[in-house]
Amino acid sequence: MKVRLGAGRWKVLTATALATIVASTVPGTVSAVADGNRVARSENWGVIPRNTIGSPVADLRFGPVVPGSNGRPPYGNGSLGIEVAGKSAAEADDAEKADFGNSVDFLGENLLQVDRVGFNVFQSSVNLANGDPNDGSLGGTNLPSVRFEINPNLSTSPDRYTVAVWRPDAVQARYLDQWSPYLDATASGSWYLTGGETNCNQAARCTFDELQTSLDDGGATPTILSFGVHKGRDYAWVGAVDGLRLNQYVYDFEANGVNARRVR
Repeated sequence: MKVRLGAGRWKVLTATALATIVASTVPGTVSAVADGNRVARSENWGVIPRNTIGSPVADLRFGPVVPGSNGRPPYGNGSLGIEVAGKSAAEADDAEKADFGNSVDFLGENLLQVDRVGFNVFQSSVNLANGDPNDGSLGGTNLPSVRFEINPNLSTSPDRYTVAVWRPDAVQARYLDQWSPYLDATASGSWYLTGGETNCNQAARCTFDELQTSLDDGGATPTILSFGVHKGRDYAWVGAVDGLRLNQYVYDFEANGVNARRVR
């Protein structure tokens, strides 16, 4: 399944769409699942149009497969292929962005009950060269990220929408141009909120535990609006993701859909 979206149609998140999402998670309107382990259906995964800019590709595909012991996708035969273009010399603001995720099955869940999240990635040496050599070792910032759109529900902030973003550490050199091991977003990399609602922000990124602590102010809990994989708008990137985990389920991306695998 290949999806290519143009900027003109999807570039702006409309106020109406955002209001609808946020209203559904205002305290008292949605009951979060108690154990935070809801399984997502295949048909509810796809490109999140309101967050996609330019003409990126998000492609449920076979492979990629390369020689070597880590040459095959970690689950099944397929993966989520992602292609985004970086900024051109002529245009300072034309970099693409792709979001592939689920805006249905996790709606209203409590972010504080998330205790497992991460993925495997196919990172190429070309992507490494496209990244900023001064921004993390081995081009670590030129990787896809995990994004939770959330209602932070903070008593200290009027915001009812922000995004919790995980920025992975660099993939070790021996895993370039093949599949990485599982990258654990609860124990590696860094997190921030795009709106700066807490002390976990882009200028002072934090661990996953610190992010959850910053959102736990004793009042209404932060609730999930969507969950998925994101790439852009910084550097060009072509690669793939598989084994996206959320709590006790790993989501196996295959050419014919998304399979939920229950794990410990």
